[in-house]
Amino acid sequence: MSSRRAATGGGPLGKPTAGKGSAEPGGRHLSSGAAAGHPLLKGIAAALALVLVGGVVFGAVQLLRLRGNFDTQPLNLGSNDTQVEQVDANTDPMQILVLGTDQRDGQDSNNSDVMMLVNLTADRSNVTVVSFPRDLLVPLPECEDPASGAVYDAMDLGQLNGALGNGGPGCTVAAINEVTGLSIDHFMMADFDAVKELSNTLGGVEVCVNQPVDDPLSGLNLPAGVSSVQGEQALAFLRTRHGFGNGGDEGRIRAQQSFLASMVRKVKEEGTLNNLPKLYSIAETVTKNLTVDEELANIPDLVSLATRLKDVDLGNVAFVTAPVVPYEYDTNRLVLDEAKAQPLFDALVSDQGISAGETPSPAATDTAEAGTPATTEPAAPAVDPAAVPVTLVNASGTAGRDAAVLAYLTSKGFTQALAGGAAESESPATQIFYGYGYEEMALEVARTLNIPGVQVVLSTAYTGVSVEIGADFASGSTMGDLGDLGDLDGQTAAQVTCQTAFGN
Repeated sequence: MSSRRAATGGGPLGKPTAGKGSAEPGGRHLSSGAAAGHPLLKGIAAALALVLVGGVVFGAVQLLRLRGNFDTQPLNLGSNDTQVEQVDANTDPMQILVLGTDQRDGQDSNNSDVMMLVNLTADRSNVTVVSFPRDLLVPLPECEDPASGAVYDAMDLGQLNGALGNGGPGCTVAAINEVTGLSIDHFMMADFDAVKELSNTLGGVEVCVNQPVDDPLSGLNLPAGVSSVQGEQALAFLRTRHGFGNGGDEGRIRAQQSFLASMVRKVKEEGTLNNLPKLYSIAETVTKNLTVDEELANIPDLVSLATRLKDVDLGNVAFVTAPVVPYEYDTNRLVLDEAKAQPLFDALVSDQGISAGETPSPAATDTAEAGTPATTEPAAPAVDPAAVPVTLVNASGTAGRDAAVLAYLTSKGFTQALAGGAAESESPATQIFYGYGYEEMALEVARTLNIPGVQVVLSTAYTGVSVEIGADFASGSTMGDLGDLGDLDGQTAAQVTCQTAFGN
């Protein structure tokens, strides 16, 4: 109000008066002459200028400080290294290799504890995160250590997580480039402190376990149900090899994918990507604990990338495991399942998302190459629904869900289905548990109810099939679409999953 009065003359509290020679009373706009002549306006202008300049200077200093937090190393150490054209964070597809090391207490590590390839489509509508198991054997390229000049010979087959010791993360980049046909744009390498500090900055991440977990080797100790983990417990959840599933890398990767999916949901729900102070806090935490390639140490590009990802649908954020099979000469090691892996890598090279059934199956690819039009026919049930002993348990928090889903299953021919009443406690995730010998029956129930395969779990505690209806299936006859990964193992960020303790 005061500015408007001052602009129309007559003093701060006086009535408007017509200026000399003016055609109409008072000026409608704040003129430069008025601004220059009025002490109050001059004070406001000076203050605004000071705030604006101070803000720009502060922002520049903070960005320089964040950039200074990074350690950098070369992007690609392979002998076949070609110059990678710098990508535009706003418009280009982008691949970022994320490596986690088992370095601690100042001890250098020669192995990658975690290897995840993050693929962002050009339109930023799809994000695919591909996990590579630690025990995966792949061809390793010749790499030269940029620090020592030592040259590491190429190998027909070598353990992928050991490529880090062949000169640094750039050798892992080169190896995955050769395996996938991609040209990775950036890498990020983090140690244990990064996980602990990031989980603390986020205020914890919710995880779900079906049974209590106590793993002395990793230090993970969780009660059954949902817990918020941060710090040491977040790190233990991500690192344990003996806490979940079969006690191997498969269960560990599944837990990592579940953790990351939960973290993405939390960031989206809290509007973190729209909150610049919160983003800066996360950037401060992350940059102090990362080694990156030289080109990625560009804070404005990272902020631009983060803000562009804020509108990605959770069902289009996919966490998958590179398809593998046991190595025939050493079943403790793995090799790529080429028939399943190649369509995945081809989709990434072609800038496609995979969480909407876009990745072609090997059979479809073969048919297309032969020039024969692909036809889709409804698949016949793998088992007779009437032969499936299935119990429905309500853990959704919504009364009567077991009876409602029972009515639907019965209409589909599951005549042995039973309503089991309410579970002892509520669960955020719908799960199908099955005993040995009942896998095909459990999968048929999952197909009928549209429950993702990642939520179908073998358990020694069950005989037959049991559907635990969680909060994510609180209405309707079938679950809503939360993203389709086809034949790939993994989950989308929209899917809530719980981990089964080792031995259960």
